[in-house]
Amino acid sequence: MRSPSAPPPKSDVFARAVLAVLLGLAFMPLLLTPIPAMVDYPNHLARMFILARDGTPEAHPFYQVTWALYPNLAMDLIVPPAGRLIGVETATRLFTLLSQLLVVSGAMVLERVVKGEARIAGFVAVIFLYSLPFAWGFLNFEFGLGVALWGIAAALALQERGWAARLAVNAVFCLLLFTAHFFTLGIYGFALGLHEVWRAAARRSPLPETLGRLAVLALPAAALVAVMALTGGSVGGEGTNWFLEMKPRWAFYVLSGYSLILSIAGAVVLIVLIYCLARHGALRFVQSGAWLAIGFAVLYLAMPSRLLDTSFVDVRVLVAAALILPAFVSVTFPDKRWQLVTLGCVSALALVQIATVAWIWTDYRSDYAAVRDSFKLLGKGARVLIGHSGSGDDPPFGNLSEYPIYNAPILAVNDADAFVPNLFAAKGKQPVSARPGWERLTIPHAGPAPVALLKQIAEAGAPPGTPLFIRSWPQDYEFLYMLGPHGPNPLPALLDELASGRRFVLYGIRRP
Repeated sequence: MRSPSAPPPKSDVFARAVLAVLLGLAFMPLLLTPIPAMVDYPNHLARMFILARDGTPEAHPFYQVTWALYPNLAMDLIVPPAGRLIGVETATRLFTLLSQLLVVSGAMVLERVVKGEARIAGFVAVIFLYSLPFAWGFLNFEFGLGVALWGIAAALALQERGWAARLAVNAVFCLLLFTAHFFTLGIYGFALGLHEVWRAAARRSPLPETLGRLAVLALPAAALVAVMALTGGSVGGEGTNWFLEMKPRWAFYVLSGYSLILSIAGAVVLIVLIYCLARHGALRFVQSGAWLAIGFAVLYLAMPSRLLDTSFVDVRVLVAAALILPAFVSVTFPDKRWQLVTLGCVSALALVQIATVAWIWTDYRSDYAAVRDSFKLLGKGARVLIGHSGSGDDPPFGNLSEYPIYNAPILAVNDADAFVPNLFAAKGKQPVSARPGWERLTIPHAGPAPVALLKQIAEAGAPPGTPLFIRSWPQDYEFLYMLGPHGPNPLPALLDELASGRRFVLYGIRRP
């Protein structure tokens, strides 16, 4: 065994150099792109503008700010104050960069705490840095998960200390995670709870001691939930859907938010690589690794896809497991060839991921610029509807590279003081909501309305079950952004084309 003072082998030095290069490349798309091509990013950015303008003479005419202890406030608390100093768009990009740094560094620190070295967690974190939840712009979740990784590392580092130290550190992380994103608090508690149960079983600890240690974990979170209930906050709505047919697929779809082909190919490469290494005895779980692997697998199967109005919950479990489990897996390569092959496969996958993100984000720069330029035609205080020239599938699994355009028109909320029904403004869940009189048109979890439905409403009236926000859309809105492939004017007697780009057409709606 190599002594602690001995220099690392050349192979380890080479692996660290490769990781350093990958990390540098992984952060470059964000640093070089004004607006990242994440589907939810324009939505978050528009909300940040509203919060930054609150309490000033430029407060938004359609949206109000009402604070409570909502458990989904990471960027809502950080970005607006910073945005008043350095600009909201810059502050939002820096928050996104901070979230990415927390995820990568948290995974590496957790591995070092568990195994005394960081060997594989950094590579896995780079591969999953643009996985589906992160690439689609679940920014509070990404920030919270990064904090959760650091929190798990801190708890494990202090697990042999007295209860007071553990309670104090746990309380701090519970408060941070509860405020950042409630689901990441659940991931944090789930992982540490499993570890504590494993620890008790391995040491045959007395039941009172085990219950005491679990209480130290649970008490701060329980107190925060009680405070939230008393202050009028909520975890979310009541929407719960399972989408059981997707359970076998998500493991192959999760790796990339922009290409199902890349996701499936990457998942196959990783599964084959893990299988081959395990078969040759190169992989083994350490400490509570086996318990965590089984626990996260059960949690994934048991978790609905949409829970309390939060989407893709089971997918978030997969990403969390992918970032936590490498810390509890020891890798001992049979020989140098195995190490080089593994390093080559992992590095190639990471490079393809980064190149795909860089290409798509660069490609969308002109589209976002064209959409924002078209806002000059709206006038201040416009009412804007978003439609789609096709079916408006959300998400469009047939071509995920078209997904980032879906929320681009929401930037009119700031640039033109517009009302857009798709803005994330869920009352009781977020600090931004529509002002009285406009709530009926708010639908913060819907994609663009399909053109066929818009035509039917305009020509024959709304069919039963039509959502309220488009039931009388020709009267409620002044402008329509039609996203997707170009086609002829679907309603020439009602719509006038005002502007167009590669991925959208702006129509004016004729008033009666």
